Amino acid sequence: MRRRRQTPWIQRWSRPAIAGIAIVGALLTGYLTFSKLVLGSTACPTEGCDTVLNSPYAYVFGIPLTVFGLLAYLAMGSFAVAPLLVGSDRKQLRLDLERWTGTLLLLGGTAMAVFSSYLMYLLAFEIQEACVYCFTSAAFSASFLALSALGRDWEDPGQAAFNSFIVAAIVGVGVLGLYAATNGNTGPRADTGNGQQPPPVTTVSTADAEALATHLTATGAKEYGAFWCPHCHDQKQLFGQSAAAKLNYIECDPAGANSQTDLCRQVGITSFPTWEIDRKLYPGVQPLDQLADLSDYGGSRNFQVSAP
Repeated sequence: MRRRRQTPWIQRWSRPAIAGIAIVGALLTGYLTFSKLVLGSTACPTEGCDTVLNSPYAYVFGIPLTVFGLLAYLAMGSFAVAPLLVGSDRKQLRLDLERWTGTLLLLGGTAMAVFSSYLMYLLAFEIQEACVYCFTSAAFSASFLALSALGRDWEDPGQAAFNSFIVAAIVGVGVLGLYAATNGNTGPRADTGNGQQPPPVTTVSTADAEALATHLTATGAKEYGAFWCPHCHDQKQLFGQSAAAKLNYIECDPAGANSQTDLCRQVGITSFPTWEIDRKLYPGVQPLDQLADLSDYGGSRNFQVSAP
């Protein structure tokens, strides 16, 4: 009697493993998205997380990159579990789902691995900060690629490899084009009067907030930001409408109104907002009391703004 060939363990467990990683990844990116849009800061053992998550590379078309990461993890998890949800009495449907979703898992894993590789390059050479969440996501993407490639007995390995190569090339070219403006490959547009405006400040300033803004500008303090940056808007909301108008605000995005992209590059701005006070950089949203301390403001500190 012939002994039935035993299915390798990697093929038996690849889909549950991918599903498990996808769940953890979705929870991670969901938390990061909530932190960016609601909390304004992220719990992290290193300071680099907020710097990375507030950098211009952390947004695509004005949308946090974590949103796209969340969608990618949900898609990979769905592809992984789809055949497992089909009963044993519908064998042909399950086989068809295994075949089609197996291909989608490979292509999705390839796309995520290529994209994550480029983000690792940005961390190392452009942003130059360590982000635990980013490293974890990169490891998850690499695991997806390995598990999807090894977790199936491919009928035509050559065709699968070719398809994966095509997706890698498309994603590679796409991500380079996507970040071309951020990296300066399209050339800066400095000091132009036309461009996109940030959302209006809606809070009402106190006299002390206006005095602080006047003091910051008089002492040479600058706030670097981008029109699409939600945390930059949060910072202005802390000052209030009239006080925010007195700040020396530097627009860093080439598409923004009155952009000064060259200046932002010369100073070394890697995240928004970033304050420059006494030639030192302070990334992230700063409480007004903190700005007062950093700039040696000696006036009263009734900075609490009010709704209009």
